[in-house]
Amino acid sequence: MTGAAAQPIRVLVAEDQSAVRAGLVLILRSAPDIEVVGEAADGEEAVRLARELRPALVLMDIQMPRLDGVSATRRIVAEKLADVLVLTTFDLDEYVFGALRAGAAGFLLKDSDAAALLTAVRTVADGEGLIAPAVTRRLIAEFAGARGAPRHARKEDGPDPAVLDVLTPREREVLGCLGRGLSNADIALRLAMAEATVKTHVSRLLGKLELRSRLQAAVLAQELGVDGPQEADGAQGADGPQEADGP
Repeated sequence: MTGAAAQPIRVLVAEDQSAVRAGLVLILRSAPDIEVVGEAADGEEAVRLARELRPALVLMDIQMPRLDGVSATRRIVAEKLADVLVLTTFDLDEYVFGALRAGAAGFLLKDSDAAALLTAVRTVADGEGLIAPAVTRRLIAEFAGARGAPRHARKEDGPDPAVLDVLTPREREVLGCLGRGLSNADIALRLAMAEATVKTHVSRLLGKLELRSRLQAAVLAQELGVDGPQEADGAQGADGPQEADGP
């Protein structure tokens, strides 16, 4: 997205509070590589505009009138209209878990600053999907039940480990890295491969496992105990400690 010939990231902003929406639009329009193509005040309008405008990304408030953000996310992802970056207060309630199941590509705290918002949009648009590793790990752990996910978020039966049989050994390693909340750059460093190769592996494993997002793949890795390889001796991994905060 940094090249002179690169197309701007087309973003649809869906937020019911007009003042908040105006602030988000103002921040996004301050970036030369981001274009706000539309604004929606409710979920129904968000879906309609996503169909009409075909943005690269929808910045979606999780709680909206007429059609909530979870249902709107589900429709947009199911129709493959755009990636969805969900805005949340991150209470880890049913809305957040619902958005995860619906295929949201990432989550952003509503109180994030302008720089974090722009970084999140660029990250999701670039296919990363996982925002703020520390936050992602917390969400993954809660959803997968590693720290006691809420009853409404728990599955009665866990996934069958046999679903992983379709993956190559390398794809399993990448899946394990996703479960750790690593970015493409982190995985490339961990597995000593090009970042473009990582993206190819991620795309293939999502297709094979019939998953909608990297975040869903991360949850599956946690649920099935798929652990990525450890850092090579002496490596200064970009991941850092598992509990460490990071942008």
